[in-house]
Amino acid sequence: MDGRGLAKRIVMEAAARAAEISQRTGTVPCLATVLVGEDPASATYVRMKQARCAKAGIRSRHIGLPADTTTAELIEALTSLSKDPDVHGILLQHPCGPHIDERAAFEAIAPEKDVDGVTMRSFAAMGFGLPGFVSCTPGGIMRLLEEYDVDLTGQHAVVVGRSAILGKPVGMLLLAKNATVTYCHSRTVDLPAIVREADVVVAAVGRPRLICGEDIKPGAVVIDAGYNAGNVGDVDFDTAHTRARLITPVPGGVGPMTIAVLLAQTVDAAVHQLGFQRH
Repeated sequence: MDGRGLAKRIVMEAAARAAEISQRTGTVPCLATVLVGEDPASATYVRMKQARCAKAGIRSRHIGLPADTTTAELIEALTSLSKDPDVHGILLQHPCGPHIDERAAFEAIAPEKDVDGVTMRSFAAMGFGLPGFVSCTPGGIMRLLEEYDVDLTGQHAVVVGRSAILGKPVGMLLLAKNATVTYCHSRTVDLPAIVREADVVVAAVGRPRLICGEDIKPGAVVIDAGYNAGNVGDVDFDTAHTRARLITPVPGGVGPMTIAVLLAQTVDAAVHQLGFQRH
């Protein structure tokens, strides 16, 4: 499953909408990124997102905070951005550090600017099927499944991982498409046996090659949302791709989709906040 090609199309569509908004309102959609400390990997992710914004005609504003920033100070910065009418979307790059209460920080982001889909309100909207912003990686996964005409009705989907921004929300989105969803995690007994029953596998735990190809049901659809050192996913691609009907590579599968959904949702946020209507 080619995430790069689909992501490119999504970004091109977002860029066209951003250009139309800018032309007709004089306002350029803006994404604010917030980074606590100077973790090299996080800093790289932020720079990559800023570069993608520039290519899509989306303005980016970066707020870099020192590593000793307190939770209260971070909340203050996020609250200020939430109130700023020139900012349409907010991304808090995480992890923020063990001394930060990340949940409290996420909740300081105004729901209408939560383009990364990390607040409790966004999570509830996903669970209840209400309008709102989806978590970007789960949203990208669903777009990939739609692109490849994967009919989820009645399918057994096994989600390996239960994080609040990936495992749990992707399970809810799969359920909304009428899949039967099983969540697996570190305490699951006999994970391979459950995976063998899956029509759709979503691997999202951050453990390299956790899922072996021999445990993939022939003809299953495999979504590898893991990314580990050495460009290795959570699924052993070399053995799994011979059994799967469809499978995402690492890199080039889910990763590009995450940023594409982030940019598309930033433009969506600008549309709503500016009251913009397309002709």
